[in-house]
Amino acid sequence: MAEKDIRLMKGNEVIAHAAVRCGCDGYFGYPITPQSEVMETLMELRPWETTGMVVLQAESEISSINMVYGGAATGKKVMTSSSSPGVSLMSEGLSYIAACELPCLVVNCQRGGPGLGTIQPSQGDYFQACKGGGHGDYHLIVLAPSSVQEMHDFVGLGFDLAFKYSTPSMILADGAIGQMMEKVVLAPQQPRRTDEQIAEECSSWAACGKGKRKQRNVCTSLNLQPEPMEELNNRLQRKYRQIEEAEPRWEEFMCDDAEYVLVAFGSSARICSATVEMAREQGLKLGLLRPITLWPFPKRVISEKAERGVKGFMSVELNVGQMVEDVALAVNGRADVWHYGRTGGVMFTPEDVLTELKRRIVK
Repeated sequence: MAEKDIRLMKGNEVIAHAAVRCGCDGYFGYPITPQSEVMETLMELRPWETTGMVVLQAESEISSINMVYGGAATGKKVMTSSSSPGVSLMSEGLSYIAACELPCLVVNCQRGGPGLGTIQPSQGDYFQACKGGGHGDYHLIVLAPSSVQEMHDFVGLGFDLAFKYSTPSMILADGAIGQMMEKVVLAPQQPRRTDEQIAEECSSWAACGKGKRKQRNVCTSLNLQPEPMEELNNRLQRKYRQIEEAEPRWEEFMCDDAEYVLVAFGSSARICSATVEMAREQGLKLGLLRPITLWPFPKRVISEKAERGVKGFMSVELNVGQMVEDVALAVNGRADVWHYGRTGGVMFTPEDVLTELKRRIVK
């Protein structure tokens, strides 16, 4: 049995290694802190010499997302990475890609905002990632890692889900996770797909050569007539309902007998796990539910816990309150719902969260 490839790496660095190892065909990006190590690591790895993967620094975020658009249209496994204001610039291109039903992967290592803001850790892009970002009725599949290992694992998972549903996926990471160093197990190298494999797997939609098909494949989001536009939107909504049914992912910690539940993702979930242990030592039955997919949001499991009799849910976020809206919708008035967070990159401690929870319970 082959030995595991175990290394100590930053979250951003491991994104690059995972991309090469999962057989990614192309990365198109533009540097912006706190995620610049993704491209820098790819430049050091020089995968164009080993796997043939293209790595290109575009002149802007707008250029990079449209390069992804072109690569995805040919059935290639392509990706980009950026940080909050950079992803804002990519939003129009993402809505085009979603409307064309093309697979790709976008990594957003968040920074404080709104606007350019600071480079401190934040979770201020939940609305942008989970509620659209660009214009129109579309969704991205959004994965929220809470460790460097998950930064690695979610690259392959993000591509798998993107190709399964012909839609863009996003890894929504905190700046803290991108800059954090942890031990990580790297996946074995997978070969890139050949042009023949791509033609066989993607010939029904990709612009990869006409071959024996009678009709050409055209990838476009341009619909000037209302009837085709409505047909496209209805098809997208059917697909999104299918994803909401099949793909929610979450992790529970001490929730079986919990009377109160913290809901947190990313670095906030790491902090909240310590809060749960502290609360249990003091006799407070507290649990933690960590959404792994922010969209589709694991609303059913939260709804079931509210139905079972959980007294209160506290959404703990590094923002002024974004995910809390989805928690409240899932609870649907059957329990108290509170929010606790800090903004601008100011972190909180497990003690801060427990103090706030106790204040809410007493109040």
